[in-house]
Amino acid sequence: MIDKVSPLVREGWTGPGRRDITIQPLKPEEDGLHIDIGKKGMYEWWYFDAHLETGHTIVVFFHAANPNPGKWGKSGIEFVLLKPDGGRIQKFIPYSKADFIASSDRADIKVGENYLQVQQLPGELPVYEVYIKEKDLGCHLTYRAEVNGWKPGTGVSHFGDMGYFAWVVPFAKASVEGTVTDGNQTFKVTGTGYHDHNWLDFQFPRIIDYWMWGRIYSEHYTVSFAFIQCNAKMDNHTVKVLMLADGKEVVLSTGEFDFIKEDFKYSPGAKHSYPRKLIIRVPELEVSLGVRDVLESQDMLKYFSLPIRIIAKYLLRLKPGYFRLASDFEIEVKSEGKTHKETGTALHEIVLFRSAE
Repeated sequence: MIDKVSPLVREGWTGPGRRDITIQPLKPEEDGLHIDIGKKGMYEWWYFDAHLETGHTIVVFFHAANPNPGKWGKSGIEFVLLKPDGGRIQKFIPYSKADFIASSDRADIKVGENYLQVQQLPGELPVYEVYIKEKDLGCHLTYRAEVNGWKPGTGVSHFGDMGYFAWVVPFAKASVEGTVTDGNQTFKVTGTGYHDHNWLDFQFPRIIDYWMWGRIYSEHYTVSFAFIQCNAKMDNHTVKVLMLADGKEVVLSTGEFDFIKEDFKYSPGAKHSYPRKLIIRVPELEVSLGVRDVLESQDMLKYFSLPIRIIAKYLLRLKPGYFRLASDFEIEVKSEGKTHKETGTALHEIVLFRSAE
């Protein structure tokens, strides 16, 4: 399948082509506040996740302005805890704009008693501290980055007269340790984590049919990827981003790769089909993912208020669905005339407003 490329979309690649020949290090201020949180129609959030040795997965958002329907523009904390027994807790705790305090020169945020802060010594990778305390939910986690920060090109893409979307990844992989609180239980955890940061000045779902993204961790390599299918408003343009790190060094930053989706299966939970096999192929790299477990399969409409559900379903003709998938992977990296193969298990996600088939 040939990707559709529209002149309406200006991606941030520094080139030549849709890739970065020179990979620029991420600056601390790129993880700081970018928007005017008092200005309507602007959105920004800091995302952290951790996959823990206990079998839990934790996801934390610090929202300067929430981009999600029904919560548009609200500041606050979002907390998701997936339990080994399949249980799931998700809460968004709103705060006033006055209670959201953030620095523009680094990741330093305070929201009520919750905070995010970073320490980075010259020549070393950053260390992030994330603290959440919300009634019977919380965490106190230290993330020690293991891969240099990265962004695709400038990190900013422009979508016609809609506006811009920015994405930076301060670390694609980190070791994680600390505590998690669930009800009256607080327990120690270790694991592997990820952090990215987004800001934009329009409602992203207005131009998106679906997107797929994930990270792959093998013994020597880290891969971060995203495939974003725009709708007819952007001439069905396809946005693709791919990062490959060898150890801590990012060695590939590109949007020029094949992304093959195969073996679709329908999920009644999400009311969508998902591909059970993904293949990512570029001259330097090939990755194959085969779905082993569907960890989450959700019809996202049920989380919206009734007015938003009516607008999404009947006026916008949207049918939002979400998947969190665990897949077995095989990665082949070609370097200096040699091919290196590694295997493992990866987590990746799909968000759909319309079918991906």
